[in-house]
Amino acid sequence: MGAAIAQQVRSSRPRARIVMVDGGRRIGATPGQHLHDVTDPALRSRYVKQASPGIQSAYVGADVSHRIDNGTEGMEPGLYNVAALSGNSTAFPGAAVGMNQGGMGVHWTAACPWPWGDESFAAEDSDAWAEDLHTAQRLLGVHPNPYGTSLPGQKLLEKITGVVGKSCAASRQPQPMPMAITPDGDRLLRTGPNRILPRMTEPAGEDFELLTETLALELVHDSDTVSGVRVKDISTGSERIIKATTVAVAADPLRTPQLLFASGIRPPALGRYLNEHAFLTGQVVADLGRLGLTLSDIPSLRADEWVLGCYWLPHDGSKQPFHGQVMDRTFFAPDGSPLAYGVVLGFFIPTDINASNRIDFSESFLDSTGMPEMAFTFGYSDADKARIEHAKRVQRALAEAIGVADLESWESELLPAGSSLHFTGTTRAGATNDGTSVCNLEGKVWGYSNLYLAGGSVVPTALVGNSTLTATITAVRAARAITARLSDLEHNQGKALALQGEAQ
Repeated sequence: MGAAIAQQVRSSRPRARIVMVDGGRRIGATPGQHLHDVTDPALRSRYVKQASPGIQSAYVGADVSHRIDNGTEGMEPGLYNVAALSGNSTAFPGAAVGMNQGGMGVHWTAACPWPWGDESFAAEDSDAWAEDLHTAQRLLGVHPNPYGTSLPGQKLLEKITGVVGKSCAASRQPQPMPMAITPDGDRLLRTGPNRILPRMTEPAGEDFELLTETLALELVHDSDTVSGVRVKDISTGSERIIKATTVAVAADPLRTPQLLFASGIRPPALGRYLNEHAFLTGQVVADLGRLGLTLSDIPSLRADEWVLGCYWLPHDGSKQPFHGQVMDRTFFAPDGSPLAYGVVLGFFIPTDINASNRIDFSESFLDSTGMPEMAFTFGYSDADKARIEHAKRVQRALAEAIGVADLESWESELLPAGSSLHFTGTTRAGATNDGTSVCNLEGKVWGYSNLYLAGGSVVPTALVGNSTLTATITAVRAARAITARLSDLEHNQGKALALQGEAQ
């Protein structure tokens, strides 16, 4: 999100000086490089191995762990379960945060289904929403079908459509998953922050500087204008204030509100309206006969890939109220020959937006990074539970159509809250300053002239699909507002200089 803002501001205002503050250490040789594409074969192999289960909270390696009490110095870069860093996360046990340069942007799956229906927050201008969505897709490098569709994939889509697609609109039929992946010969390259903002891989200059292992501790302000950011060098412990005319915070949906709270910026909605779709995951070994396939029809995997393809079951309101992410894969015998065809059935089930689902920040206790401790309150409503049970029935019907003959050969689990890592709402946007939002629809914090927010925390709607593309729309809007502000400042400065010249 920060890279998306910086890239757009640089494009529109090339004379602007941008300082990007990132609290984590770099993984690999290139800043912001997705781990799937790093040059170090050991790092790349480790990522592929961790990603192979197809469960996001598992493949980032963010296992629930005991609290780290010796601070962040010396921590291995990566993603950490919130329990390792902060206070009470028992109500949201699957949550994790990035403690590496580039954050989740170097780990993510790259699935980019577009927001639809109640997911959008377009106000009244649908044309502007469509334009912002297009810009977000361009920034992320979204490809409509980077894997292509194999013969098994075609058969799989036909089965899925037969079970759940008959009543859905044409645009909401099962289809290949749009992903932030660029085909490059035999390889598929993921979009990391450095593909959005190539400037971050070059040496610092007057126009841009990337500060890694630098923790933002506080926004320095006078209750109207932010004059700078107090930061800490993690390796040395030294602190300083970086002065700025405009500040954008894109520090994920947990730490964005944490930074505002630590800065004394505490509107009523801060940390509230925490939302995350429920995550139901399952895996089945397909019955090839039911799909009209033989083992010889199952292709080999591409280099450094753990799936053959990725498919999308779009939500369609009450007709089909949840999102499906379906991935197929080949299992191999010891001699390297195809042994079986497997299918991962991941379902995201929307949950009600509730102000009582929230993060509370401590006035007295600090987490392992030196920021206010977080305590989570999160639960499912009766309507949420009903949707989850509905999703389980549909998931089971899909599994049976693909190949399940008995319960013993079917694996399915509702993962703990927080496991999708698709959090939203904790600094949500709104059309009016009525106490239910933290910022306006362009991300400008209510009551502040130069403070902007972007990312999942700003999204005010209950998302059904993966959150990254929708969250990037908030970065598009914030960048546009920041660019307009910088233009106004330059214009006003020019007028002042002109008046000064006349006075002389």
